[in-house]
Amino acid sequence: MIKGAIFDMDGLMFDTERLVYENWQGMMDELGLDYSLDFFKQTIGKRKKEVEQIYLGAYGADFPYWELADKGKARYVQRIEREGIPVKKGLYDILAYFKARGVKIALATSTSRQTAQLNLRLAKVSDYFDALVCGEEVQNGKPHPEVFLTAAAKLGLEPQSCAAFEDSINGIKSAFAAGMLTVMVPDYLQPTDEIRPMISCLCRDLNEAQERLQKECE
Repeated sequence: MIKGAIFDMDGLMFDTERLVYENWQGMMDELGLDYSLDFFKQTIGKRKKEVEQIYLGAYGADFPYWELADKGKARYVQRIEREGIPVKKGLYDILAYFKARGVKIALATSTSRQTAQLNLRLAKVSDYFDALVCGEEVQNGKPHPEVFLTAAAKLGLEPQSCAAFEDSINGIKSAFAAGMLTVMVPDYLQPTDEIRPMISCLCRDLNEAQERLQKECE
C-alpha cells in the first residue's frame, strides 16, 4: 500500500522545462551561438554544477554559464509572475486524490527552494505538500537516491512505501535506487532501454498515473 507520494517538479508537475529551454535558446541566439533542443535535453534532471560542465565542454572554458543562468532565472520568474505557471494535465486531480486518502506528499526537486516555493505558490498547490527537498539541501544530485531518501525520511516513511513520480531518466534512476515504486510521465525525455526495467508504471499523464495507482492506495 502506498503511504507516500513523492513528486519531481519541472517537466512533471509543471511545463517549466519548455520555459527554461525557450530562455536558453533566446539567450544563445542573442550571443550568436548555435543551440538546439537536443543540446538542452542533455541538461534535464541535472543540478546546475553538472549543467555548467556540459556548457563549458561544448562552448569553452570562458563561457559565462552562471551569468546566463542568472539572467535566465530572472526571465523565468518575470514570465511566470506575468503569465502564471503552466500546470501539467492531472496535477490537481492526483494531489487531491492522495490528500483525500491520507497519503503524505513530498517534493523532491533539483531546483532551488526559492524557485520551487514560487512555483508551488503560483500554482496554488503549496498546501498539498507535507515536505519539500530541494537542490541545495542534498549533497548528491540525481541519479543518486539521496533526494528521494531524504523526502521519505521527512515524511516519516520507509522508501518502499512510497511512489516516486518523475519525467527524467536521472530521476527514475534516483527513485529506483531509493527502492520506491517508480512512475514515469515523460516530458522531453523518453525512457531508454536502460531505464525501462526500472519503471513500475509508464504513463501518458498524471491522470493515467492516478488511475493505475488506485489499487495501491485502497
